[in-house]
Amino acid sequence: MSEKKAVFFCSASKDIDPKYNQAARECVRAACLAGYGIVSGGSFRGTMGVVCDTAKELGAPNYGAMPEFMHGLEYKDLTGLRWAPTMSIRKELMREGVCLAVALPGGIGTMDELFETMVLAKLGRFHGRIAALNLDGFYEPLRALLKHFVDEGMLTPEDAALLIFVDTPEEFAKLL
Repeated sequence: MSEKKAVFFCSASKDIDPKYNQAARECVRAACLAGYGIVSGGSFRGTMGVVCDTAKELGAPNYGAMPEFMHGLEYKDLTGLRWAPTMSIRKELMREGVCLAVALPGGIGTMDELFETMVLAKLGRFHGRIAALNLDGFYEPLRALLKHFVDEGMLTPEDAALLIFVDTPEEFAKLL
């Protein structure tokens, strides 16, 4: 039986509101308690470090994928770390074998990971569920953008619905 895994896309910034890191802890905790191994970008920085710390504290498998040019930023206590020659290959490694992709509040890197995962799901190349933690309305602009894409015929309603918005860590836990 293969291990079920969830990948968390998130910020490496240390300059974010602490509420986002607290919500990340709660979501990762819920995933770990539901039996998921955790995959992230593998860094000790920002929310990525929070994701890794939480998985480690709970004794859950904790995997990372990093581009080779980021040597020195890796979290030291990962269950497994895979190095990639490019950011694109890093994203492939992060998604490999996961059944759930979660976008925590983050910036353009998080959006890149989320959008590529949605495109792959639309094309039948990613078969897991995709969720975004819309804590305090963080992803409302994204929800509006997806609606705009649908309204303009650029995206089908079914493809927009590939992204499940959850407003709280408790609501996220119900997905698991």
